[in-house]
Amino acid sequence: MIKGISYLSFEKGLANTESIESALAQTKTFGFDALELGISTDGILTTNTTKAECLKIRQTINDSGVFVDSLATGISWGASPTSNDEATRKKSISLHQDALKVAGNLGCKALLIVPGVVKSPISTDIVRYDRALDRLRAAINQFLPIAEDLDVDLCLENVWNGFFYSPIELRDFIDSFDSNKLGVYLDIGNLIGYQQHPPHWIELLNSRIKRVQIKDFQENFDWTGSFSFCDLGAGDVPWKETIAALNSINYQNTIIAEMLPWDETILARTSVAMDQLFDFNSKP
Repeated sequence: MIKGISYLSFEKGLANTESIESALAQTKTFGFDALELGISTDGILTTNTTKAECLKIRQTINDSGVFVDSLATGISWGASPTSNDEATRKKSISLHQDALKVAGNLGCKALLIVPGVVKSPISTDIVRYDRALDRLRAAINQFLPIAEDLDVDLCLENVWNGFFYSPIELRDFIDSFDSNKLGVYLDIGNLIGYQQHPPHWIELLNSRIKRVQIKDFQENFDWTGSFSFCDLGAGDVPWKETIAALNSINYQNTIIAEMLPWDETILARTSVAMDQLFDFNSKP
């Protein structure tokens, strides 16, 4: 497994307009081997980034020695492929198709996408579940030919979107498509927020897991119902069992820490915690 950090974990996240060079340098400085870039409709890397610009960025990446093979997008939060509004769905499909092309032009092998919204605290959308499922299927059927042509894995992330809260449903949905380019981007910390056990998801999804993100989550089940994301190792993720499950399916790709909100010590704390949890510092 490869120790990595998300671009969202840097100061200002996707709004950071300093440079990708700065993020690459900080990635190395704080002891990470990989960086996951982010793409949006504005910022430093967008759905309009040209192939020529992508090739320049890839050369910068190669010169840095940092491993970059995945791209993440939250486009669905603003333009969901499952929206009740047809124009929004068409816009979402177009933007995700462009994001796939940028991923290919950058030489990335995986694109994280949010698979639409049924109901979420992050979105105002409320969509009937069966309609969301049908709309997502229609969208993926338009994404997969591009993903296959570019050799980019299309990875559905489990997020707080009221959608795919069962690993069995997600597994069967992935299997209903005749393509090995469709898979799961498993976010370990997101599972804790809706009372799931990450090792079981890993066992059930198995090789369908293309990439992994991590964060930790602390749930205080009392009359206030309080909860919060927190430093790695300080929450309720069963790390020992989770890492054992990843090893049991022979997962060898990136482990991307997505730590929010940014503060001056978050990268250093996260790097140390990942070394302790995954024993990265003892690996050649």
